[in-house]
Amino acid sequence: MAARLASLGAETVVPSLIDVADEDDPPFWPRISAAINESLSHLPQDQPIVLVAHSNAGLLVPVAVQAARRPVVGCLFVDARLPPRAGATPAASPERLTHLRTKVTRGRLPQWTTWWDEEDVASLFPDPETRWAVSAEQPRLPISYYEQHIPVPAGWDHRPCGYLLFGPPYDRMAQESRKRGWGVAEVPGGHLHQLVDPDAVAARIVAMTTTWSSPAG
Repeated sequence: MAARLASLGAETVVPSLIDVADEDDPPFWPRISAAINESLSHLPQDQPIVLVAHSNAGLLVPVAVQAARRPVVGCLFVDARLPPRAGATPAASPERLTHLRTKVTRGRLPQWTTWWDEEDVASLFPDPETRWAVSAEQPRLPISYYEQHIPVPAGWDHRPCGYLLFGPPYDRMAQESRKRGWGVAEVPGGHLHQLVDPDAVAARIVAMTTTWSSPAG
């Protein structure tokens, strides 16, 4: 995705959170927001910043906005969970947490692609090679990651925000985004559609954010 976005003129960085995954002690969100902020320092100083978050990373957008030492001009959620406008949010629902606790070994979860039925997981990837590449870099997160509550500083969404939907069950998040007055678009596909059709997803991201900043960051 970073390469596709760059080909469309969007200067892009992808924060590495592998070191954070190696930690055992919560809370994790301060280290994650610090890692995101550090990655932003690699962009040109005059580059407008747009945060783009996929899946559960959506919950970290408010603390990333607060931690950024440079102005964030917009936030785009891509098939992602939505944080509330203020307060705090659990990293996992009570039902999901109960399910995950059954999979813990020595305090850590298996790689997330093993949490569901093989048929459902395999359909998310365009080919076995892509799945292997993704699996090779998956960390085994501690269960304490999903037991944390992530703060939501008030005012984080006082900037343009939008939602890019791939499909259910995130259509509920897209509907909530509409209620908040955000722009919503859809590129139909599975939850990892950015791996299946990165060109279409990158084009939609640029189209949705180009009015927030020029060029999109």
